Order: sequence, then C-alpha cells, then structure tokens
Amino acid sequence: MPGAKERELRRRIGSVQSTKKITRAMELIAATRVVKAMQRSNEAKPYATQVTGVIENLTAAGTQVSHPLLRQAQKVERVGVIAITSDRGLAGSYNAAVIKAAERQIDAARTDGADYSLILIGKKAIDYFTFRNYKIDASYVGMSDTPTYENAREVAGKVVEMFESGEVDRVELAYTEFVTMGTQRVTVRKYLPLVSTTDMADKGDGSSDALAEFEFEPSPAGVLESLLPRYMESRLYSALLEAAASEHANRQRAMKAATDNAEDLIIKLSREMNQARQASITTEIMEIVSGAEALGGDDPATIQAILDYTEGTTV
Repeated sequence: MPGAKERELRRRIGSVQSTKKITRAMELIAATRVVKAMQRSNEAKPYATQVTGVIENLTAAGTQVSHPLLRQAQKVERVGVIAITSDRGLAGSYNAAVIKAAERQIDAARTDGADYSLILIGKKAIDYFTFRNYKIDASYVGMSDTPTYENAREVAGKVVEMFESGEVDRVELAYTEFVTMGTQRVTVRKYLPLVSTTDMADKGDGSSDALAEFEFEPSPAGVLESLLPRYMESRLYSALLEAAASEHANRQRAMKAATDNAEDLIIKLSREMNQARQASITTEIMEIVSGAEALGGDDPATIQAILDYTEGTTV
C-alpha cells in the first residue's frame, strides 16, 4: 500500500540521516588528528636527521666498526617483513594496500627459496594474516593511532634481536608514506641489514668533511656503535608517524565520501517518498470521486465535500 511504502521510506531516510551525522563527526575528528600527526612527524625529523648526520660525520672521518646490524648474509634463508597497519577500519584502502605489499614480499621470498617471518603492527594486519594461517612471530596493537618513541623502541628491539641472533637475514618494512594531505603511497624499504658505514659516508651532502674533525668520546667507533641501534629506532619511529598521518588522512577521505553518499541517498529517498505521497493522495481522490459518482455526482453537497477535501490536502 502507498501508506506503508511512505512509512518505510521515512524510516530509511531517518536511518541514513543518523549515519550521515556519524560519518560527518568521524570526518571532522580525522581532520583534527591528521594535523596533529603531521606536526608530530615534523617534530621528529630533526632528531632523525641529526642521528644520520652524526653517523655520516663519523664515517667521513674514517671510522669503521664491525656491528651485527651491518651483517650481510651470504645466503638469505629467512626474510622478515614488518607491516604497519591500523587497529581500526573505516579508512578506505589504507590497510588493504599495506597488507598486499607485505604479501608480495612474502611471495618474493618464497620464490627465492627463503622462508618468511612476520612482524605485524596493527589489529587489521594481525586479523588478516591470522585468518589465512600465516605464521606470525611478533604482533603489536595499540600504537598505530598515536605512536610514541617507546613503541618504536619496543618493536625495533625485537627486530634487532631477531636479526642479531640470525633468525632473519633481511628485514623489509612495509608502511604508507605520507606525502601530502591528498597523496599517500605504500612504500617497502629495506630495514636490515644497514648499508655499510662506507656507503653512509658516500651518501653525505658534503658538510660531513668539515664536521669530521670533531672529537668524540669515548671514541668515534664507540659512539658509532651506540648510535646504530638509535638509528634503527628513529627510522621505525618515522615510519610509524607517517603511517599514523596517512591513516587519518585516508579515514578523513573515506568518511567524507560516505557523508556525500548519504546526502545523495537522502535526496533519492526523499524523491521516492514524495512520489509515494503523491500516489497515495491521487488514489484517495480517485476513490472519493468514484464514490461521489456512485452516490450522484450532481449533488452540490457531495461536490463541495470533495473540493473541501482536495483543498486541505498537501501534495
């Protein structure tokens, strides 16, 4: 019946309006958080730049160390894959893209005859790989939204321990790099082993020649050896911060698209409801006219009753 259809459309419009309010609120929250995440990422860059610069200065001065993090395996038996995803969904293709990149690294390792080791950050990656019966060696939750340096130190410590013990021979890091508010790209970078200290010196910007004359205590080799683990932590921390900013940016876009779709659906349902109301009113008028004709269409009182009803009806 037309009346039942109208009631159903009203309920659907109300439901979509409630959903629109939620997605709009989530869009605004994500917009606020992405700005804060960008600020935290920018604030962390000077530390990472300074650590890298000191390492370049030390290597430019001819400092060489034999550190476990510089170990180059003759044959890669196992590849470690670090995947940084989020703990929550509603972020578009953010998590799926990182997961697919991590899977490609696993497939590449298998193709080369090597085993894999998964280190997962974020509930979405953990759920995905657990459901598909992948072997997970380490997993972390609760740090994807607002990562801290202690979070990076915890994960980096586990990865370094696995590498130094020979459990993995190479480690790849898969995360989403934040470029701009509208552009984020999935990136896979080699995390371990580190490039040789000679290569680090070669990649300097030329300023290390002047700074290489500084004296280091207790010794240049000792300082370099203690800085390499900090270097690993800063790299992972930067990746966590960029991933967090990318997550919020993707969630903002996804929620904006959902809000726009809800608005379009409300307009469509409102049109259908108006058509249903029009059909209902037309049906009632036809029934009255038919009844009036059956009772005698020339009766002035009957005609006046029909006119009074139609004038009070809102189309």
